[in-house]
Amino acid sequence: NQMTEGQQGKTEATPGDQPKLDWRFVQRFCSIQRVLFPSWTSQSALMFATLLGVTLTEQLIIYQVGVLPSHFYKVLADKDYSGFRSLVGTAMVLIVLNSTLKSLDQYICNQMYVSWRKTLTESLHSAYFQGRVYYTLNVLREDVDNPDQRISQDAERLCKQMSTMASRLIVSPFTLTYYTYHCFHSTGWFGPVSIFGYFVIGTIANKILMGPIVSTLFEQEKLEGDFRFKHMQIRVNAESAAFYRAGKVEHMRTNRRLQTLLETQRSLINKELWLYIGVNTFDYLGGFLSYIIIAIPIFAGIYDGLSPGELSALISKNAFVCIYLINGFTQLIDLSTTLSDVAGYTHRIGELREVMDDILHKQCDYDPASGESYDFDSDFNVHAGPLDTAFILDHLSYKSPYSDELLVEDLSLKITQGTHLLVVGNTGTGKTSLLRVLNRLWEAESGERAAHKPKHTQSERLDSG
Repeated sequence: NQMTEGQQGKTEATPGDQPKLDWRFVQRFCSIQRVLFPSWTSQSALMFATLLGVTLTEQLIIYQVGVLPSHFYKVLADKDYSGFRSLVGTAMVLIVLNSTLKSLDQYICNQMYVSWRKTLTESLHSAYFQGRVYYTLNVLREDVDNPDQRISQDAERLCKQMSTMASRLIVSPFTLTYYTYHCFHSTGWFGPVSIFGYFVIGTIANKILMGPIVSTLFEQEKLEGDFRFKHMQIRVNAESAAFYRAGKVEHMRTNRRLQTLLETQRSLINKELWLYIGVNTFDYLGGFLSYIIIAIPIFAGIYDGLSPGELSALISKNAFVCIYLINGFTQLIDLSTTLSDVAGYTHRIGELREVMDDILHKQCDYDPASGESYDFDSDFNVHAGPLDTAFILDHLSYKSPYSDELLVEDLSLKITQGTHLLVVGNTGTGKTSLLRVLNRLWEAESGERAAHKPKHTQSERLDSG
């Protein structure tokens, strides 16, 4: 815990708006997609197009497999042995093709997950290590919790959840359109309208149930990071804690964080219960709805002229079309739980990207004209004084970022290379703070600072006492 002099006035960050499924989520999600899909010819875009082709072919095979039972009903009712043997051979070929395409679908999704994680994490790293963003984010800012967890764990989980949703989402418009046409052809307008109404009601209900889950998931991930960070502190400072006999105190503090985390997890589980009830209810209602839709034209006498074998085959085919259309909408409703997770991780990563961008634009080494940041690790403002001058401070005033009171005011100083300088003073008077200002970790309140950048390592040394 990098508590430094002058930091006593640091205030707690005020909590922002609760994350939810709103327009801000859409903006953050789209900004992340621009990172994952930088161009139409990028690797992610090509894999996405390949996945689309595979899933569409898979759906065509699934349709052929789905109508096979209706053909079996007919040949069995007619006792057509040669037709039965032909159908068995066709079924075996279609099943092998279907299983192969489904496995290829899962393989491409896993490859996309790895590619997305690489692209997103490297993008976060580029912003995190640009200039002094990583220092400001971890030491001077408190409005973003656990940046390490957001970059590592949250980015990984977001990419994993999106990869599991990808194949179902990209093929849904095509399958829903295709089976809606067949459903209309089999049952008339009543079938598609009933199924669309069922989907709209399910979507509205799950949207209401998902609302509280997103903010609670966001809070849970924050507390998970805090709990892990507490254990990391104990691991790093184990010897110091042992010297101070701090085991009981750290035990109490760690258990307190655990209890807070578990309370939030229980709250999340309670809220997810109602979403699970809604999802499972609509799953089972979908099965009954398909038979109601099929029963209407049968009881209306539309198929009275068919033989029992032909009627059984027709019922089987129509049932498959209606059930698969309902299943397409049901899968979208089932994605509610995954979407709530995606929303939570999107808010955490989107918030981190926004804060890092804000820090970068406020840095003194950021050039707003070109949009570029100077190399913080190697570049200094070069003075025009003698070559043997290491630093020049001209009427420099500075204060802690956590206080409005100046630590040092109107300091003018020239430090020559090779000179040993001893800085003395009481605790909290700004000795280490001077080094931070010289190294541009802190902004100067007023005045100028400049340094000479020699070809070799500087020989001067500032000894802080």
